[in-house]
Formats: sequence, structure tokens, C-alpha cells
Amino acid sequence: MHIKKKLLDIVRDKIRFKHYSISTEKTYIHWIKHYIFFHNKKHPIEMAKNEIEEYLTFLATKKQVSPSTQNQAFNAILFLYKEVLGIDITEWNVQALRAQERKHIPVVLTTQEVQKVLQNITGIYKLVVTLMYGCGLRMSEVLNIRIKDIDFGFNKLYIWDSKSLKDRTVPLPMKLKDELLVQVKKIQEMHQKDLSDGFGTVYLPFAYEKKYPKVKSETKWQYLFPMNNISKDPRSNVKRRHHIHPQTLGRNIKVAAQKANLNKRVTSHIFRHSYATHLLQAGIDLRSIQELLGHKSVETTMIYTHVVSEMNKAKLISPLDF
Repeated sequence: MHIKKKLLDIVRDKIRFKHYSISTEKTYIHWIKHYIFFHNKKHPIEMAKNEIEEYLTFLATKKQVSPSTQNQAFNAILFLYKEVLGIDITEWNVQALRAQERKHIPVVLTTQEVQKVLQNITGIYKLVVTLMYGCGLRMSEVLNIRIKDIDFGFNKLYIWDSKSLKDRTVPLPMKLKDELLVQVKKIQEMHQKDLSDGFGTVYLPFAYEKKYPKVKSETKWQYLFPMNNISKDPRSNVKRRHHIHPQTLGRNIKVAAQKANLNKRVTSHIFRHSYATHLLQAGIDLRSIQELLGHKSVETTMIYTHVVSEMNKAKLISPLDF
């Protein structure tokens, strides 16, 4: 058991060295531990393709997990072998073990439905979701915005090192400019109070904290949408103010959608899908939308052409109505 604990500690160190998110860390640790325990605590270095295949088959047949969950477990195991154990498993033809995921056409909201949901969101969450829709942001991106990321002079928003590992800028919605200026002022006042109370530091990405030790206390690095309370960082145990919790935001979106009486499953990502679709409907070209969304490939963005195509089909009529 001691060997397994040591191995998982090495995995954690490697994940943090590669700057993966804490949610990815928890997910990878869970699947790697599950994989090891499935094989009766056998060390992964003593296992190969057969053991991986046996485990993934168990997940698919006995546990009946979805293809995306199966691939999540597969990615964790790949990380273990490649990044931690330094074993090249490409010669095992492991890619063949990936589960085939169904390609879904995303559900989108009409502009009227978006407004309906926004009308039913209260407090700071309304500004968060409005900005998320207005800029086509992922939930993680909107929550990680810091004061320095908003350029009020040039009316643009910087998105740093997002999922695609590609920094980008998006136009700042003019309708939100005054509200965002008010929010920045609130954070500045909150931060001054935190400093006087003996807190005021913020989590910094990569090696910033070591390179620039004073930066973590600067106002411009504070989150635009912070929690109401000081909390303990799960990695460093330092008490500081983090951004709004994703589950809290998700819960507020769900409640607002229920109040809006929409017969659609409304999640945070539906606003990003809606943003892209509405831009396409307005005549914005696909390449520009790809850049605004931060997609690596235009093929990913092309899914929205199918969404618009489906909408256009709704305008067609049945031969019975000729």
C-alpha cells in the first residue's frame, strides 16, 4: 500500500508540474487508483495492454459507463504510463481501445430564450452568465477572469491559457461595460479590506508566485468574480479568496432555467453554443468564430453550421401543406 501511495504522490507532482487544473488532478488520481485496485494493487509497471484492455472492458460492460467516462479513465492511464513511468505505450496500439463517442449536435437557445434565463438569474450570477454568453466563454474561463484581463480602453477581454492552450482576445460587450467597471470597483474595495484583515493574496498560475512574490497581493490579479468568503486552498492550505465555485454557478443557472419554463436542458455550456450559433446566423464567418471560441481546428467550429442547417430545416414545410 505504501508503494501505491508513493506512486500517487509522484502522479500529483507531475500533474501540478504540467499545470493541470485541480479538477483534472482529482479525476486522474481517482482513475489511476481505481485501475491499480482493480488489478489487486499490482504496480502499473508490471502491467501492459492486456491489463488496460481488461480494465476498460470492465468499465464498459460491467459498470456500463458512458464512452466519454471510459475515455476519461483511458486518458488518466495514458498519463500515468507516459508522464510518470516514462513508458512509450504507442507500440501497444492503445489508441484502438478508445471508446467511440457519439457526435451530438449541440442544443442552443434562441436570443429570446437567453434573455428569459438571464431575467431569472439574480445577484452577481446574472453578470457572470451575461458575460459568458456575450463573449462565448467556457465556465472555467469566465470564472478565472482577473481584473487585469479587462481592457476598458480598447474594449476587449483577454482569455489566457484556456482549454486549447491558446491565448485569445474577444470583444467586450458594450452593454456590460458600466456594470463591469462597478464590479471592478467593488473588488478593489473588497481587496483593501482583505489586506487590512491579514489576507488579500490570490492563487497565481505557473511559477509566477516564485518569480514575482509580491504580485499575489496586487489588486489587478484578484478574480473579477470572487467568493463571498475567504477559503483554504486545497493544494497549499493558504487562506485566501478564490473565484466563485463552478457548482454554485451551475446551480444558479439551473434554477433560472426552471423559472424560465424552458423545455431544454440548460447548462453553462449552452450559452457558448448559443453565442457561436447566433454569430453564424448574423453572417460572421466561420474562421472568425473559431478564433473567438479558441478552437484549435475549424472542424470543431463547423458543428455550428449543422445547428443553423437544422434551424433552416424548420422553415421548410411538409408536402402535405403544399
